Amino acid sequence: MLARTRWRRERRGKVSPQPGVLKAINGVPGAKGDIMKILVAGGTGFLGREIVHALLESGHSVTVGSRSWRKMGGGDIRAHWVEADVANPATLPAALAGFEVVVDAVQFPNSPVEDPKKGYTFEQVDFEGTRNLVDAARTAGVAHFIGLSGVGAADDAPYHWLRFKWQEEEHIRASGVPYTIFRPSWVYGAGDVSLNRFMGFARFLPFVPVVGNGKTRINPLYVGDLAAHVAASVTNAAAKGGLFEIGGPDILTMDEVIKTALRALHKRRILLHNPRPVMKLIAGVLQHLPGRPLTPDAVDFITMDGVADTAALREVFGLPLQTLEAGLANYLGKD
Repeated sequence: MLARTRWRRERRGKVSPQPGVLKAINGVPGAKGDIMKILVAGGTGFLGREIVHALLESGHSVTVGSRSWRKMGGGDIRAHWVEADVANPATLPAALAGFEVVVDAVQFPNSPVEDPKKGYTFEQVDFEGTRNLVDAARTAGVAHFIGLSGVGAADDAPYHWLRFKWQEEEHIRASGVPYTIFRPSWVYGAGDVSLNRFMGFARFLPFVPVVGNGKTRINPLYVGDLAAHVAASVTNAAAKGGLFEIGGPDILTMDEVIKTALRALHKRRILLHNPRPVMKLIAGVLQHLPGRPLTPDAVDFITMDGVADTAALREVFGLPLQTLEAGLANYLGKD
């Protein structure tokens, strides 16, 4: 029995919710034909959990695909579970059988800090993992594949993670499976390991350490807004074949992001900037420690600009995007 849930594990490794939980969600009947069968790969992660919840709230039948059912603790008890490891293609044919929609929300632990020894790299997870998932989706006859890429993905991008994101997109586009691709900007929310880290510093230190000069420009995206758009794309015919950059309405520097979070916490703190070249030298040492707390590439990732152009998104979806202040209010002080 999992803490905070009521999952039961069946013989074949599948975890099912208690009977009746799919009968009606937000007034949507659970009768056959009224819901779609959706697999969310990576549904136990930061992005995946929110997407699973949004899809369930939209009335769909949702199954989480992940390496272990034990990671389901704390997730939405209405979802099912099936073993699906994008790094192990042999697990995918059975996992994807019978699904109409597949959402790829897989991220490697502690991203963007890569760990090649564990297979936690952008090449192995974002590109090769997505390739395996898309190929299995095509074989299974999946009608719609929804992928998450990233702002700045391009074949000539200056950083390898953005080039692998581009290769991931290209494979989706060439697969023949109807698709929707989202390119999120900097995503935050309960459970993220970026903005929450800054807020953690603010709670216990008289200053907040900032990597770089604090002038990195982003438009922070509340994770609930990303999930809402993913859920909407399932039934929005205009979203098929589309590539949509998605970010919040505020274009801010990293300093402005942190100051907004400090105001939400009712804290006053000094921002202590650490020059990027110095941080890369320090990261060069830290990457050899157990757990690889930081790497030089991760410093580049943290300090790169990431501003999404949401014009196409707004035209097709027309859903609200929350300001950073509003997004923070959704979860600060509610845990």
